[in-house]
Amino acid sequence: MPASPSTARAINDRLALRLLQQEGPLTAGQLKQLTGLSRPTVADLVDRLTAAGLITVVGESGAQRRGPNARLYGIVADRAHLAALDVRTQGVLVLVSDLLGRVLAEASVPIGGDTGTGPAVEQAVAAVEQALKEAGADRLHTVGIGAPGLIDPATGDLRDSAGLPAWHRSLATALQDRLPGARVTVENETNLAALAEQREGAARDRDTFVLLWLGHGVGAAVVLDGTLRRGASGGTGEIGFLPVPGTDTLPAATDCAGGFHSLTGAAAITALATRHDLPAPPSPDGPGAAEVVRAAVAEVTGAPGAARAVTGDAPAARFLRALADRVAVGVASVVAVLDPGCVVLGGEVGQAGGAVLAGLVEERLRRMSPLVTEVRTSSLGGTAVLRGALLTARDRAQDELFAPTERTS
Repeated sequence: MPASPSTARAINDRLALRLLQQEGPLTAGQLKQLTGLSRPTVADLVDRLTAAGLITVVGESGAQRRGPNARLYGIVADRAHLAALDVRTQGVLVLVSDLLGRVLAEASVPIGGDTGTGPAVEQAVAAVEQALKEAGADRLHTVGIGAPGLIDPATGDLRDSAGLPAWHRSLATALQDRLPGARVTVENETNLAALAEQREGAARDRDTFVLLWLGHGVGAAVVLDGTLRRGASGGTGEIGFLPVPGTDTLPAATDCAGGFHSLTGAAAITALATRHDLPAPPSPDGPGAAEVVRAAVAEVTGAPGAARAVTGDAPAARFLRALADRVAVGVASVVAVLDPGCVVLGGEVGQAGGAVLAGLVEERLRRMSPLVTEVRTSSLGGTAVLRGALLTARDRAQDELFAPTERTS
C-alpha cells in the first residue's frame, strides 16, 4: 500500500536529516539530487524542518547565481546535548557533545574500591554535571552508559554481577533522578566497543564480525549482517564462561573460573608472563596485563605495536606465542559456530598486543580451523566504549528529534 501523506513526509524528513548528518551542510538543490525528490517536495520539507527548529541556514554555496537554492542548510547542533559514560571498575570517563556528536567537554573521576555506593554514585554524577556545565549546556537530552556486565533485555537494567561494584547498578537511576527529562540508556561495554568499531573503526568494511575484548576480564560482541546480537537473555558474547582445554576445572553459573577467562583474563596473562620469566606488573588487572604485553611486543619488534614475525626463543617471544595460542582457543570456538570472517581484538590487552598479537592469533587460527578468518586489532583502542556510548546516545536522540510533529494537510 502507498504511504499516507503524513508518513511520506516523515520518511522524507528523516532521509534529508540523515543526509545532512552524513554530508554536512547542503543546499536545497543538493538535497533534491541526493534524495531524488521533486523541487516542491524538497522546498516543503526544508520549510517544515526549519519551522521545527531542526535545521537552519548556515551559509551560502559558491554558486554564482544567488537564490533560495544557494542557501546552505545544516542541522541545529545545539538542539540537544548528549552525554556518554564509560563506567569502569575504578572510575568513570565522561564526555558531553552536541546533536552532531561534536565533543564539547570531557571529564574523568577515579573511584576507589573502598568507596561506598552512595559516595561513588555522587562522584560519578558530579562529573557528568561538571562536564555539562563546561559544555555550556543547560540540560541533557540523552545519556549513553557503557558498563561491564549483563544487561537485562526486558528492563534495560544492568544485572547484579559478582565482582562488579554495587554503584554501577545505581548510577543510571541516579542520573535519571538528577537530570530531569534526560533519557538514560545502559549497554554492555563490549557491545558498545563493537558498535564503535563498526561505525568508525577497524570493522567499517564488515557487516559481520566478532569483537573479542581482552582486558581485566574477557568478553565478546557479535555483529551479524550489520546488527548487534544480544541473545535471549542479553548474554551473547559471555565467552569468559566458555569451557576450554588447558584449565584445571569447569566454569560454574556464578563463576567463570575454569572457562576461557582462566586462560586470557588479566590475572592469567600476568601469571603466564611470570612463568616466561618476564617482570610482573604491580597489579594483575587490565592495565597491568596490558603493560606486560606491550613491553613484550616492544622487546621482540624493537617498537611498540610494530608488525613483525615473532621468532626465536627469547622469553618475550615465547610469552607472546603462548598468549596467542590461548586466545586462538576461544576464537576458534567462536569461528566454528558463527564463521564471522573477521575478529577484532579490543580491550587493553588487545590494544597493547596490536598487529603483532593479531597476526600470531590469525596464524594459529589458520592451523586450527578450515574457516578463513582475518584477525585485526582495534583502531579505536581505549576510546571505543566511550565512542560507542556516544553513538548510541546520538542515535536515540536523533530517532526522537528527527521525527517532527506531524502537521495536518
